Amino acid sequence: MSALLSDTALVFGRYARQTLRSKFQMLFGALMPLLYLLFFGPLLTDLPLASQGDSWQVLVPGLLLQLSLFGASFSGFAIIIEKQSGVVERMRVTPVSRLALLLGRVLRDAALLVFQSLLLVLVAVLMGLRAPLGGILIGFVLVAVLAVALASLSYALALKVSTPQEFGPVINAVSMPSMLLSGLMLPMALAPGWLNVLSHFMPFRYLVDAVRAGYVGDYASTALLYGVLMAVAFVLGSVTVGTRVFRRAGA
Repeated sequence: MSALLSDTALVFGRYARQTLRSKFQMLFGALMPLLYLLFFGPLLTDLPLASQGDSWQVLVPGLLLQLSLFGASFSGFAIIIEKQSGVVERMRVTPVSRLALLLGRVLRDAALLVFQSLLLVLVAVLMGLRAPLGGILIGFVLVAVLAVALASLSYALALKVSTPQEFGPVINAVSMPSMLLSGLMLPMALAPGWLNVLSHFMPFRYLVDAVRAGYVGDYASTALLYGVLMAVAFVLGSVTVGTRVFRRAGA
């Protein structure tokens, strides 16, 4: 266990330093949610979007998970570049744990997305968001958990394909329906009945509902419970899949 922690810290430090040297990467990932916040948020002001909370308490949780969804899903592009440049080949001959090679990467991704989420929430507060601190912290935790899960699957897929041209369409085919059916922008309760029913088969919906419950201070709701349980199951399954692929690939 101590070797795993040491190896994970080593890999995390390597990729964290790369990220810190790229201020563009740190800030640009939050651009799309910020644009939604600035240009779409004012359109929803004072609209009754949910039975509890105002429009900001509905929109901001969705934007946080949108940030995590797209940011983590496309993280596998980095390992495709590393394969093409020979970095992965050099890592294969090291004694570093294959699980650490995965965890170091995904923890860096989670830390980056939580930082971007913090920027998003600060801007939202300036625009009128009012939410309890506990709910905001719950949102950051679920952003991090979703980032670890999706980044694990993204890296696993990236090790299976050869080029970005193969990787990109698969991610788009998964991420866009996930965004539309999870109620990231607006609650699915506003959708037609058949679409609302269909959205219950999308795991991300439960995380969105959980963060929204936290943002209105409803900590005892079943939505929050289901969201936490779904997040735990999703991250355990995703890290297991990612670890197996890393071990088989020797990466």
